Amino acid sequence: MNHLLVIGIALVVMLTILRRELGAVASIAALIALAVVGFYFSSPLLAILFLIGAGVTAVAGLPAYRKTWLTPKIFSLFKKIAPKVSPTEQVALDAGTVGWDGQLFSGRPNWDQLLDNRYSGLTDEEQAFLDNQCSKAVSMCNAWEIGVERADMPKELWDFLKKEKFFGMIIPTEYGGLHFSAKAQSAVLQKLAANETLMSTVGVPNSLGPGELLVKYGTDEQKNHYLPRLADGREIPCFGLTGPRAGSDATSIPDTGIVCKGEFDGKEVLGIRLNFEKRWITLAPVATVVGLAFRMFDPDGLLGEEKDIGITCALIPRDTKGMEIGRRHHPIGSPFMNGPIKGKDVFIPLDWIIGGVDMAGQGWRMLVECLSVGRCITLPSGASGSGRYAVGWSGGFTRIRRQFNTSVANMEGVQEPLARMASMAYIARATVSQTANMIDNGEKPAVPSAILKSQLTEFQRQIMMDAMDVHGGRAVTLGPRNYLGIGFSATPVAITVEGANIMTRCLMIFGQGAIRCHPWVLAELEAKNNDDIDAFDTAFFGHVGLIMGNAARAFTAALGVPTGDNPFDSAAAPYAKAVNRFSAVLGLLSDAAMTMLGATLKQRELLSGRLGDILSNLYLLSMVLKHWHEGNKVAGEEALMRYSAAFLLHRLENAVCGVLDNLPNRLVAFKLRAIVMPFGRCWPMPEDELTSAIANDISSDTPLRSYLIEDTWDTQEDGAVENPLARYNALLRDYDKAEAIYRIASKAYAQGDIPMTALHPEERFAASAEAGLISADEAAFMKTFEAEVLDMLIVDDFAFDEPARHKDKVVLHND
Repeated sequence: MNHLLVIGIALVVMLTILRRELGAVASIAALIALAVVGFYFSSPLLAILFLIGAGVTAVAGLPAYRKTWLTPKIFSLFKKIAPKVSPTEQVALDAGTVGWDGQLFSGRPNWDQLLDNRYSGLTDEEQAFLDNQCSKAVSMCNAWEIGVERADMPKELWDFLKKEKFFGMIIPTEYGGLHFSAKAQSAVLQKLAANETLMSTVGVPNSLGPGELLVKYGTDEQKNHYLPRLADGREIPCFGLTGPRAGSDATSIPDTGIVCKGEFDGKEVLGIRLNFEKRWITLAPVATVVGLAFRMFDPDGLLGEEKDIGITCALIPRDTKGMEIGRRHHPIGSPFMNGPIKGKDVFIPLDWIIGGVDMAGQGWRMLVECLSVGRCITLPSGASGSGRYAVGWSGGFTRIRRQFNTSVANMEGVQEPLARMASMAYIARATVSQTANMIDNGEKPAVPSAILKSQLTEFQRQIMMDAMDVHGGRAVTLGPRNYLGIGFSATPVAITVEGANIMTRCLMIFGQGAIRCHPWVLAELEAKNNDDIDAFDTAFFGHVGLIMGNAARAFTAALGVPTGDNPFDSAAAPYAKAVNRFSAVLGLLSDAAMTMLGATLKQRELLSGRLGDILSNLYLLSMVLKHWHEGNKVAGEEALMRYSAAFLLHRLENAVCGVLDNLPNRLVAFKLRAIVMPFGRCWPMPEDELTSAIANDISSDTPLRSYLIEDTWDTQEDGAVENPLARYNALLRDYDKAEAIYRIASKAYAQGDIPMTALHPEERFAASAEAGLISADEAAFMKTFEAEVLDMLIVDDFAFDEPARHKDKVVLHND
């Protein structure tokens, strides 16, 4: 019995020391104290083992001893197996900042770092722009006309966007731009997402492109010339990066620029001869100035000794001799301007390089530094906005659509996708707004940008599929009345551009995160590159302490022992506790994978993708908790927050199990499972009660529905195109009154109180009024209400040959 008591005391003491990462000295002192306890309780064998452990810890753990024999051996081995970081990878690693993503890798996240930067909201000027100019722009978008009939936005909309400086949101006011915050840019794009062509057209010039590159790196002459013209739309920019042989692997661009002498404006000057072929370039067909990325060479040494200067970015006016521009691609589902650009022997002066000749060869660094911000905003905001519109449309439609004598929103099979849509829209809104707030506080979140882009556009795809499902026949029939189909068909575009989601998930999130965000890996690699054994000793043994600490934290947290701080209310605290636990799990599994696979982990993309999924779900959940912590907590929001947290934790546990099931060393994987999941999984999908509550809230006129569609286009202005969201909102405001009358009429028909031939709703209401079951006013109300409902359910039909693009090829079967 005494032996078990001593062992129990030893476990508690050592786990406490390891959880807190107190180091070798504390461990040695604890082991000596445990030896004294062992002798006291007549357990000499255990006492001797504790003393041996103290000795081994001293020899291997105290810097004065380990540096003489252990560190050199480990350093020599590390230099042989550590992955090599290519120059392009190093540039990507150096770009951006590490913030909350680093805390999640630490195993003991400091929530104060996240919560100290409260979401500050928009300025009065930004909110006014959102309420007025954005509403006006969306109200000018007829989706069918834009997507099918003209394959472009109308001229008056283009003119309005230029006049109101939509293309100058990131340009400083001294150059005539709006200089909006990242939060405001995100809010604008979310509102414009009612039409995917509009959102893309406005989003791209304010993301990675000439505007941002000029603001950050341009010469004064370039800024003074271009920025005012970009701000007011006199210049429309595009940026040529990808091509037939360089898509997601943008560093492999084969486009060349050779330093040479040539004629420009009648004079011989030193410049660059360009040959390039670009594809999938947004706004290229209408662009007046092209930002071009190319590989710059100086074979004759006209600029210096360096022959391969590297990726460089230059600005090229549309009418430059030798450049072919104007043809269009046809993006699936959305006719936003996108097309190829070609150039053969295009000569440009050196001062067309963005930033001047001093920035030659710095193009890749410029791009990745800007991408960490732009990729956080444009596509994630579009995903969030389109998701919130889809929730508003779907909730309204499923409430007014009646089948089997009830609203389909009451059917559990429909409630499941409705709740999932609401949750994903809620998560997306929380994540984009909170991450934009980080950007406004000076962060350049490189790893979170990959998380937002890949995860939220996947949410967008799922939301749109769910919206199509619950709309049924209303959405699969294209035409002017279909507000959903064109947007649904365009979702693959967001999945593909700015780094395809497959690549982003499998290579970038964990690939960059494991090095950038890990507390010690980057320091170890730098020590190796600098051949600094002292720095390596500090980093490596700090890393060892982190591994042991994460193992202790993951195990004790799985047993229910809280780890880390938890500043949240009772509703959110259980989920913050889970974040603390799985942060340690992420750290432990990451180190296990890197230790087992070394440099080959790069090629194990399935494992890397699952580890990235753990990090992604931790990040998304953290943003949801912060959003809840700072928000107004409208009625019904707690259920949505709980659903969203449980949903993310379920996905997270799927990823953890996927890693454990596929680690190559099965014995180690078995032991890791015993540490991180001693009792198995504990986060199932959200319970049905939450699903039903959320679905009912978003399909009714409730505070939660209003909150989810806040700052979308939900009004119907005179002279504007039809707004289905506004129409659904109006119907829902009257629905409770209508539902009571529906029940009276249905009951009367079932009991034979009204004629059996009264099959249409309108006939039943009229018959019920004649029978004195409802009043004449109620019958009139239902006649108007049901007419509006029917109008929202009707789909389009066309003349036989109208859908055909070439009428002469139509087969007239019954002519």
